[in-house]
Amino acid sequence: MSQTLEFRTVRPHSAKALHGLASVGAWLLAVDPQRGYLLQIDPATDNTLILNVDAPDRFRDVTGLALWGQLLWCVAGDSLYTCDLAKREGTGLALYEPGALERFMTFEEEIQGVAVAAGRLYITCAQSRTIEVLDAWTGQVLDRLPAPGAGLANLTARDDRLWVCDRDEQTVYALDRHTGAVLVKALTPYPQPTGLTYLRLPQTGRDLLYVAYAGEEPYLRDDPNSLDPLRLDFRPTTFIHPLHLGGDPAGRYCLSNGYRIEMTYVEEIAPLEDVALQDIEWRIALPAETPRQKLRWVEPVGLPFTEEVVDGQRIAVFKLKDLHTQQAGLLGWRAEVEVYGIKYQATPERVEPVASLPPELAPYLVDDDDLAMDSEIVQRAAHEAVGSETNWLRKVLAIRNYVYDQLSYRVKSRIDPPDETLRRGTGSCGEYVGVLLALLRLNGIPCRTAGRYKCPQQADQRGTPLFPQFNHVWVEFYLPGYGWLPMESNTDDIKSLWVKPTRFFMGLAWYHMELGKGVRFETLRVGGEPLEKDQVSLGDLAINHIRFVILEELIPPGETPQGCLGQGL
Repeated sequence: MSQTLEFRTVRPHSAKALHGLASVGAWLLAVDPQRGYLLQIDPATDNTLILNVDAPDRFRDVTGLALWGQLLWCVAGDSLYTCDLAKREGTGLALYEPGALERFMTFEEEIQGVAVAAGRLYITCAQSRTIEVLDAWTGQVLDRLPAPGAGLANLTARDDRLWVCDRDEQTVYALDRHTGAVLVKALTPYPQPTGLTYLRLPQTGRDLLYVAYAGEEPYLRDDPNSLDPLRLDFRPTTFIHPLHLGGDPAGRYCLSNGYRIEMTYVEEIAPLEDVALQDIEWRIALPAETPRQKLRWVEPVGLPFTEEVVDGQRIAVFKLKDLHTQQAGLLGWRAEVEVYGIKYQATPERVEPVASLPPELAPYLVDDDDLAMDSEIVQRAAHEAVGSETNWLRKVLAIRNYVYDQLSYRVKSRIDPPDETLRRGTGSCGEYVGVLLALLRLNGIPCRTAGRYKCPQQADQRGTPLFPQFNHVWVEFYLPGYGWLPMESNTDDIKSLWVKPTRFFMGLAWYHMELGKGVRFETLRVGGEPLEKDQVSLGDLAINHIRFVILEELIPPGETPQGCLGQGL
C-alpha cells in the first residue's frame, strides 16, 4: 500500500478545480473555489467528503488553506478569513465540520495562498510578488519576503522551510522561512500546480509532499444530435499527485518525478525523387546519458546496426548497399529510457568570473551552421541584448529575454537564418535556437543545439502508444563550474505574463528526450562522404515514425526516506 501511495494520483469526486491543500490526520483538505466546497479526501481511495454540506457555497472563491490546530485559515480575493474546524462525532469517520468564516483582515491587493507556522502567517501576493509575514494573533506585519516565480502562488510551511508552488512556472520552491532565500527549485511533473502540503502516511510514517493541479484538457465530445457528432471540446481536470525530489550531493541540480519510457524511432524508406545511391551509412543518434536521463537498453528495428561513439555520444550506424527510387524498408531503434525532471540550482552570485575557457569549447563559439553572425542586424542584437551586463548567467538570461521580446512563435516548414528571423519577428523553435546561438556566441558564451523530441505530456496513460506531432530543439549553454545547462528555446515565451517564466531556464521536464549532444541527430554518408545538400535531403528519402510508451513512474535518485532533499541542496 505504501508503494501505491508514493505514486498514486488522487482524483476527488465532483471537484472542478482544487486549490490550497492542507492535511488533517490521514486525510487531505482541499477547496474547490468554483463549487464552493471544502473537501476532505482520502488519498488511498479517492473517497471525498463535502464538509460544508449545509452551506455549499461558503468556500466559493477561496484559493488558499492552512490549518493551525483546529483553526482553519482561508484566503479569498483580498481578504484573509478564519473558521473553526471541529471533529464531528458519531459518524464512524474522522469527519470534520467547518464553522462560519470570519474575516481576519483585508489587504490592498489580491492574495492567493496562506501558510502558518510558529505563530506566523505567510501570505502570497501576486501583484507585488511578495510573501507577507504577519503575527497570527494580531495581524501585525512582521516582515516582507520576495516571492519566487512569475505567476500565482500557493504555499505551505514545514519546519524551517516554506514550500511554494507557482502555477505558471510549473515549479515548487523551498525557501528559508526566516529570510526568504531560495534553497531548492524543482519542476513539477504536471503543469499548473495550485496547492501543496505534507501528509504523514500512516502505513509507513513517511512524510509525503502532495501537490494539487487544476486546468483544462481537450477531449472529443460525442453529440448524437449534431450532424458532426464528434467535436473538440475542453473540460476541467484537477487532481493531486505526490512530488518526489532528489539530486546530487553537491547541490548542483534537483531531480523530480521520473518515468521509465520506451521510445521508438524508425525511418521508413520511401524516396520522393529519382535517386540512385551506393555504399550508404545512415547514422542516427541514440538517447544521451545525462544527469537526468539514462539509457537502459536499445535494440534495432528493421535493419541491424552497429554503434559508434562520437564526442561521447552513441550513434547507431545502418549500412545499405544501395538505395534507389523503388526501394522500401525500415531502419531505426527501440530504446528504454529513464528520465526525470531537472532544475539546476545555479545563481548569478555563485558564478565566478572566467579568465579563459578550455580549448575544447572553441567550436561552440563560431558560426558553423548558417548563424549569420557577421550580419549587422545580428551583431547589433548581440550588443543590445546584454548592454553593460558582465555576469555570465545574467547575460545568458538577458539574451533569452531579448529574443523573447523580439520574436513571436510561429511554426514553419523551413528554418531561416537568424538575420532573416530577426527581420521577420516570428520563428519556430529551430529559428529561436538559431538566434539564441548567434547572440550567445557573439557574447563569448559557448552554446549548442540540443533535444529532438518531447514525449506527449500524458503521464497517466501508461502502456499506451503516444505519438508526438512535431520534433523539438532547445539550447545548451556552458556555465563555468557547472558544465552544459539546458535552456528552452521558446516554450517559456508567454506574452500574457508581466514577468517572463524561467521554468525551463536551466531546467527540463521529464518529457524532454535528449538524443545526442554536440552531434547531428541524423546524417547520411554516401561512399564514406557526407551527403551534400544539393544531392538530396533526408526528408525526401524517408518518413520518420516516432512512438513513446510510458511504462512506470520512478522516484529520483538521491531522495531520502523522509522525502526531503539532502543537505547539499
